[in-house]
Amino acid sequence: MIQRHLRARLVEALDSTPAVALLGPRQVGKTTLALKIGDSRPSIYLDLESSSDRAKLSDPEAYLAVHEDELVILDEVHRAPGLFQQLRGLIDRGRRRGKTAGRFLLLGSASVDLLQQSGETLAGRISYLELGPFDALETPVDSIQVLWARGGFPSSFLAASDAASFRWRQDFIRTYLEREIPQFGPRMPAETLRRLWTMLAHTQSELLNAANLARALGVDGKTVARYLDLLVDLRLVRRLPPWHRNEGKRLIRSPKVYVRDSGIAHALLRLASLEDVLGHPVAGGSWEGMAIESILAAAPDGTDASFYRTSAGAEVDLVLELPGGQKWAIEVKRSSVPKLERGFYHACQDLEPRRRFVIYNGTERYPLNPDTEALGLRQMVETVAGI
Repeated sequence: MIQRHLRARLVEALDSTPAVALLGPRQVGKTTLALKIGDSRPSIYLDLESSSDRAKLSDPEAYLAVHEDELVILDEVHRAPGLFQQLRGLIDRGRRRGKTAGRFLLLGSASVDLLQQSGETLAGRISYLELGPFDALETPVDSIQVLWARGGFPSSFLAASDAASFRWRQDFIRTYLEREIPQFGPRMPAETLRRLWTMLAHTQSELLNAANLARALGVDGKTVARYLDLLVDLRLVRRLPPWHRNEGKRLIRSPKVYVRDSGIAHALLRLASLEDVLGHPVAGGSWEGMAIESILAAAPDGTDASFYRTSAGAEVDLVLELPGGQKWAIEVKRSSVPKLERGFYHACQDLEPRRRFVIYNGTERYPLNPDTEALGLRQMVETVAGI
């Protein structure tokens, strides 16, 4: 069992809030984590994809009132959006009797409708946490290359072979296109959505050019924006915003786009093994995306992330604004011998970060110059997490 570092935050949220929503893609381990927590306290688990469990909630107030002294885990809660109104009444009645925390753990894929309805109905009663695939802090130190090639979905990362991992990821993509995504928005042609997803994998870590994507797909820009919004909502794609607070510079305004799990990006590109990835032009962008996902998964709550780029060539891959006002500049290199370009120094002159780091494909930590440290990805993630 790989321990998830989100577990401590989830337990803390349950001990201080009546309802907690644990969001994330399918097959990422939400149910496993929830059941582990349920084993440590009185709890009941309901899967809203099960017709028998849904039948128990035909009168939700009556059924859930019987389990007032237990943590109620509701899986696939996005399948019953009308349930939030009943949960609100149960939470408010429980509060009057002194039951102020640990009532409901809601599991589901994030979507705009789910977040909006739960936020409006349970405002002040619910907190949100996001569980992603395994990251560099949760996997063994010597498995970074496996994590990069296969991605962090548990069934893919822990597969018995590269071939089994690749088959699982292909099935995952097919299931999302044909079954999962249609639940969360207007019916979209699966082939068009696959082509968009694959194009995003090809342009991993590059600036978003929606007009080019629209032309290649034969659709209009609004359709591309709608498709992309859905992939972002489902935590399958990340839009990393540009830094925008330096009005004296000509800053790039387009976001950078990543397929969030490197293994899914590789499967979309039909790269079945580490050797396939190393021989493909996407390798650098894919490594950068994996590094950024691991860093952001470990970053403290309230951290703002962006990238910095000017039209003159100044650039930093990741800018973190940590709680308390500290600013860190992080450059990601796949090389085992990291070298900084002039653009990084120019960007740091503009940003004036408190700390500067260069992630490289190695394990030794050393000063690259008086202001900048070179370190491996695991060490960077531990630094961000404060370990």
